[in-house]
Amino acid sequence: MKNQIKTNVEEIEIINEGLVEISVPKFDKVSSSAPVFYNPRMELNRDISILALQTFQEEVNREINICDVFGGSGIRAIRYKKEINGVGEVFLNDISSLAIEQSKINSIANNVDIEIHQKEANIFLRENRGMFDVIDIDPFGTPSYFLDSASYSLKKDSLLCVTATDTSALCGTYKEPCIRKYNAKPYKSEYYHENGIRILAGFVGLTLAKYKKYIEDIKLSHSSEHYMRLYIKINKGSAATDESLANNIGHIIHCKKCLFRKAITGLTTTIPEICPVCREKIVVAGPMWIGKLQNSEFIAKMIEKLSEDNPKISENNPNITENNYNVIENNPKISENNYDVSEDNPNVSEDNPKIGEDNPNITENNYNVIENNPNVSEDNLNINENNYNINENNINRKIINTEKKALKLLNSCFEESNAPITSYDIHVICRNLKISAPKLESIMDKIKEEGFIATKTHFNPVAIKSDIEIEKLKDIVKLLSV
Repeated sequence: MKNQIKTNVEEIEIINEGLVEISVPKFDKVSSSAPVFYNPRMELNRDISILALQTFQEEVNREINICDVFGGSGIRAIRYKKEINGVGEVFLNDISSLAIEQSKINSIANNVDIEIHQKEANIFLRENRGMFDVIDIDPFGTPSYFLDSASYSLKKDSLLCVTATDTSALCGTYKEPCIRKYNAKPYKSEYYHENGIRILAGFVGLTLAKYKKYIEDIKLSHSSEHYMRLYIKINKGSAATDESLANNIGHIIHCKKCLFRKAITGLTTTIPEICPVCREKIVVAGPMWIGKLQNSEFIAKMIEKLSEDNPKISENNPNITENNYNVIENNPKISENNYDVSEDNPNVSEDNPKIGEDNPNITENNYNVIENNPNVSEDNLNINENNYNINENNINRKIINTEKKALKLLNSCFEESNAPITSYDIHVICRNLKISAPKLESIMDKIKEEGFIATKTHFNPVAIKSDIEIEKLKDIVKLLSV
């Protein structure tokens, strides 16, 4: 829901999301070169985050302190403080004076007390080592510049939330930037979104290891629209770190001719050069995370929490199955090239790109909405406390505006949580065989009849995750295409 207020300096937009209402300067386009405060396309990201952090808080059973490293308008930090039970302090940081001013206005308007800081992200994280139970890194572009400082700052038994929007690098469209930023070689296969998530997770794991910390568990990961998102449980210990690296870091080998693929465990393990099926030269991608990307128990709790807070989901959808919630089924070809982000802006948040040299006429004084704009009344910006405070009878209630999309995504991630690494794109296999594609459900049924795993994946609506060998899968596809 949006309303617009005219001021003598700038048009102000009122945004309702979750249990909060914020004011933001209205701009025509979300980009890294404009002072943007609110990106509506990231609402699903924030809604999922609310569910994930609440589930984590209940899992650790203690009060949690949260750090939003790139605060922007303050929408994420304010929602964390207002909508998650068992939260201690919420810290918001941003390098932009405009973002800081807007965050102060919005936190006061929503009657929440958050710690607001204006520092470069790496400095802020390193100055506050061991302070946070949750660190959320959601920059405009690559998070790689900040993961070393986050790894240094994270304490035992904490949660790291990471967003990456430089999907063109992670997915293999541009190899050199991926090698430079993530120290990994990508490959643009038919499962390139999964490869991208695994490269990002692998980079996190290797970065943590320098500080004797490790990925205990990836609670949830997903690739949605123009970004990738990870929720990672972090712990400490040199022996456990060594074991995590040995078991979960490796490479994927792939044959472009026959479509054979395999995960090779180990950072320094000898990697075959020839395909064992057709004897062609294989492609190697990595190093990357080859362990699990989803935690089914954690996701199930998120789904349960979403259904409790939104009873219409349960009433209208008594039988929630993977077929009902195939993510991106209406958008099968979302190109990562449409969302390239300039790597020249490492300290720029998606919700609040850094202003300054490119925008010399924009100063924080232009946006002192209350003090310098008498035409904006206090009533326009201050939200009635009684309308938004959660009372005792409603303490666990959350408003998830993207509930249908969130449920689709979570159900899909749940279904694939115990599935094998990579996936088979049926259209790619059929092109390889030069035959028409049978129905996806028929192929899955036949795979299961043969005693193998078969499930869909949110990474690709026409792909199947399975432990079946490629030659046996080809035989099934040929049989069903007759």
